[in-house]
Amino acid sequence: MKFSCEKAVLQEAALTASRAVSSKTTIGVLEGLLVSAGFSVSLCGYDLKTGIKCTVPAEVEQEGLVVLNARLLCDILRKLPDEIIYFSVDDNFVATLRCGLSEFTLLGLSPEEFPELPDVDRSRALSLPRKTLKSMIAQTIFAVSDNETKPIHTGSMFEIEDGQLQIISVDGFRLAVRTEKIEDLKGATKSSFVVPGSALREIERILDDTEEPVLLYPDRKFILFDIGGVILITRLLEGEFLNYRKALPEDLAVTYVAEIGNLLDSVERVSLIISERLKNPIRCLFEDELVRLSCVTSLGKAYDECRLQGRSLSAIEIGFNSRYLLDALRACPDEQAVIGLKSGLSPCVIRPVEGDAFLYLVLPVRLKAGE
Repeated sequence: MKFSCEKAVLQEAALTASRAVSSKTTIGVLEGLLVSAGFSVSLCGYDLKTGIKCTVPAEVEQEGLVVLNARLLCDILRKLPDEIIYFSVDDNFVATLRCGLSEFTLLGLSPEEFPELPDVDRSRALSLPRKTLKSMIAQTIFAVSDNETKPIHTGSMFEIEDGQLQIISVDGFRLAVRTEKIEDLKGATKSSFVVPGSALREIERILDDTEEPVLLYPDRKFILFDIGGVILITRLLEGEFLNYRKALPEDLAVTYVAEIGNLLDSVERVSLIISERLKNPIRCLFEDELVRLSCVTSLGKAYDECRLQGRSLSAIEIGFNSRYLLDALRACPDEQAVIGLKSGLSPCVIRPVEGDAFLYLVLPVRLKAGE
């Protein structure tokens, strides 16, 4: 194998692909990146659950394959000068990297030991702008569960129906739903599948804020994301996902329109006396055209008010975990949103003033006297 490539391009590809490299494994080859030179150069990391393959332009003199330790390769590329890298591998899988006056020799592994990425059926596809998918993930990923006792909820459900894509995340304390109309379905009709949250976080990192398309190929057990020169393949989660529509409270007694920026500022101020050790809830009193926020911890007391549009027939007092409420408010893409309440023991619903682009549900915390 022999090729030359811009250092910055190769470094970015190595860093991206290395995010799929296994950090805890007894199989040495899974700690490496598969470097492949053909028409172009690709680097692939795969931990048997998620694989990332990055393809970059290069001047290839001789085709070949080798597996190199991902951490060491990334460290070397990070320190090399911003010049052209000359990369070669001999028959014993010994790689030589030359860049400027620097030269490194690395012992590689046979590519035959590296597991193949799953073969994903590409007959059904879903296409949408990269910035759209990036925002949908960013505005729902916070509600993905980290509790492995219910593995299905450690991912987000993608639901395709009636020309729409919904991404739904739930962790038992809050729910997040984002909806977008999709014009280019390419055979991907009504279906649903659950993508692991860890893979979605990597997708969010890779996506840029452009109108360039990202292609999704959902298969029976895997899904492939094609983002230009980067391909991510991950195993889908199996199990019964929560039917979120049944979890929504009916007949909301109180609905307000809130300026999200103002409400967020008030919640953040009251949360200043809350810490990891002092997790007292925020007490919210919705009354007239105000929400009165307060909190008491061993550090002191905090009080704030935020004006709302609307009026309730009766006051509702409700408590929230500050982090859960803040996550939902920060995820709101609109400047204004509807805050809906049924009682002090029912979930709070946050939705758009018009349309159904997003929906957030935050469960209350039972308040105690003195909190």
